[in-house]
Amino acid sequence: MDYITGIKRLRDFVKRAEAGEELVLGFFGGSITQGALASTPEFCYAYRVFEWFKNEFPNAKFHYVNAGIGGTSSHFGVSRVHRDLLMYRPDFVIVDFSVNDEPEAFFQETYEGLIRKIWYADNKPAMLLLNNVFYDDGKTAQDIHDSVGKYYDIPNVSIRDTVYRRICEGEYNRNDITPDGLHPNDFGHGLVAGEIIKTISDIKATQEADAFDTADDIEKLPVTQNRFEFPTRFTIENSRPVLSGFRADTSEKTGHLDLFKNGWIGEVAGDRIHFDFIDVRSIAIQYRKTVNRPAPVAIAIIDGDRNDSARLDANFDEDWGDCLYLQTVLDSSIKADHSLDIEIISATKEDNSSFYLVSIITA
Repeated sequence: MDYITGIKRLRDFVKRAEAGEELVLGFFGGSITQGALASTPEFCYAYRVFEWFKNEFPNAKFHYVNAGIGGTSSHFGVSRVHRDLLMYRPDFVIVDFSVNDEPEAFFQETYEGLIRKIWYADNKPAMLLLNNVFYDDGKTAQDIHDSVGKYYDIPNVSIRDTVYRRICEGEYNRNDITPDGLHPNDFGHGLVAGEIIKTISDIKATQEADAFDTADDIEKLPVTQNRFEFPTRFTIENSRPVLSGFRADTSEKTGHLDLFKNGWIGEVAGDRIHFDFIDVRSIAIQYRKTVNRPAPVAIAIIDGDRNDSARLDANFDEDWGDCLYLQTVLDSSIKADHSLDIEIISATKEDNSSFYLVSIITA
């Protein structure tokens, strides 16, 4: 049977629940995990799975950590997973970035870094990988994610192969599950939770105990370059860039969903902020793209090369809200020292928003 090590961890977790232990359930992902389009937080798939655990194991005490942030990928996820999830020492974790990651090698690598950070955490949590789907066309990063999950022996739940397949077969109508082709409504969140619960229940009922009890859990070598397992995320808390017009945001951050805090603010053309980094292969700039247009436009300059600068446009063309946008400006296989300058090149008195630099993520 596949996923022997992952099944063993999950079976061990179930045994602890049956014994009445105090356990932490963690959910880590994007907007679907956060609970987008559920009528209340209690109707999202994550909370329903939490409720199922409480009902299934009434002698145990469960704590709920939902660390979903809408519109974010595993690239940002691996940089925040300790603060938003692992510091609570979860005993069981569900991960889903399948509709925010693109199905390409870069995100296979960021996803592997995230999975390794959780899977090899010192308390060795049980894990389940969730793959959601775009219901209009079946798009998902499931295949590249599953290639990582299978290598590390972690079980998965596929919404493409279950709920979406039943839509294609005519059992469900797409509009009964999602109003926008992506985010489930209450009924859709219930279907996602049901597939997770079914998978856990099937594993709980397995009888091949000897194979699972002898499963090997030795740390494996990565399958990608694995540049992103140990990233650094720079905010006003841990960096001292040179400010020329930009200013540090002095407002207090109140939680992981208070997104646009602990950063830097620029407002007029010519405002500039300068960073120096040692031994990095990747630099990504996290900034606010806003629906409150017009907004300033900046450029990112690596190593003083203005001719090869990257455009950072704070205007967001969508209408669902401001976006915590992450833009890679350096992607190399070789570690080296680099400088980064961010300079506002376009700003007017008519702008409705400032340029908000949330963080810099290096690896």
